[in-house]
Amino acid sequence: MSRQWNCEGRKLGRQEEIECIRYFRQSPVWDRVFGGFREKYVSYGKFTGNVVLRSVSQEELETLEGFFGKSFHGQKSITISAEKFGKALGDSRFGAVEPVQLLELFFGERMVGRREEIEAGERRRREILEQAAVRYAATAAADWLPLLSEMLWGGRTRNITEWARQLFLSADIMNALPYRQDRLLYLAVFATEVTGNPHAFDRGSEDGELLFRLIQMDCRARNIVIPEQKIFPTFTRQRYFLKTGILLDDLSNYALLFGMHAVKADGGIHPGMEGFAEEGDMLQVPMAVIARWKEVSCPDRTAYIVENPSVFAVLCGKMQGKAACMCMNGQPKMAALLVLDLLAAAGVKIFYAGDFDPEGLLIAQKISEYYQGEFEFWHMGAEDYESCRSNEGISDRRLKSLQNIRDERLLPVVRLLQECRVAGYQEKLLGVYQL
Repeated sequence: MSRQWNCEGRKLGRQEEIECIRYFRQSPVWDRVFGGFREKYVSYGKFTGNVVLRSVSQEELETLEGFFGKSFHGQKSITISAEKFGKALGDSRFGAVEPVQLLELFFGERMVGRREEIEAGERRRREILEQAAVRYAATAAADWLPLLSEMLWGGRTRNITEWARQLFLSADIMNALPYRQDRLLYLAVFATEVTGNPHAFDRGSEDGELLFRLIQMDCRARNIVIPEQKIFPTFTRQRYFLKTGILLDDLSNYALLFGMHAVKADGGIHPGMEGFAEEGDMLQVPMAVIARWKEVSCPDRTAYIVENPSVFAVLCGKMQGKAACMCMNGQPKMAALLVLDLLAAAGVKIFYAGDFDPEGLLIAQKISEYYQGEFEFWHMGAEDYESCRSNEGISDRRLKSLQNIRDERLLPVVRLLQECRVAGYQEKLLGVYQL
């Protein structure tokens, strides 16, 4: 559709528009000139200022001289003022066109100053916020809307459309947090319920990071403090999500348990744990189950924790009814840390046994530092290492990590490992693991 300009009492016709634009698009120099004046308009809200052209070609120079009726010969740069351009335009055959109208014709868009743009944006924001207030009235998100609006506008996005999308998404998230319905959902399930896309909140995505910010805000509002974990820092994020009823990991996040009793969040005894304890069977418990536990208990308020599954299986056979046991199966999972938290709260004393290699000693130290209850290393002294030495050498790179061992109880073994340069394994100590 042709745009019609009112100028000096007459309308600019379509043919005149075409001729005007055709003329100014014949030379690239006008892209530079008009681009400069557009920037000035955005800044000041009017056609004003100077545009400085450098490195002007001979062809561009001739174009400018023809339009302005002035010689620029020998000039290294050419300054074109808004006033001079307006006069030259008025004296040309396109004198019916105002400079601002020409910019709009040339770029195919309405010129908007920054102030006008900001004011229009604020009006649109208020309109959208009013719509959101109606949509989310009488929901948990209603009280959050003003804070969400400011947080999102002051964040990485200033695009009104994107801001609106994130505002409504944030409100939907706040309303859907599973803890409000006493639910526990895996992240992909939660994402599907809120957005229809199971990967919408994947880590590293913009909406995934938005979800984490909202979860942190919700926790602060409920006075929930999640201390920064120095020992297992990667699990801090998981703890935040758990407080809102969202599980980050899949079913591979579990704890291997034996002889433990559990109390659910509603105060009832967990019948499954009772049954396995009565049968004297070990079991693999997913984090989704452990996250719903309120308490755990162990015979004699004692638990034995080992690193290796094979050792765990043998110990379970020895412990029938006499003690509880847990297997870390290498680096601790979040599920195992949740069990440790419950054991500490119950006043359970832990005896821990692991492999005699740099990785095993570092795990042992981390668990000792993490556990908030009574803790004792179990058969992890120098004599035990001598009894379970293997022929498997330890590289210099791995030995170097022993420098991170600070626990004085482990230092005698550290010195032996550095001297002997071979690993020792729990499996050779099965005969000495006695209750």
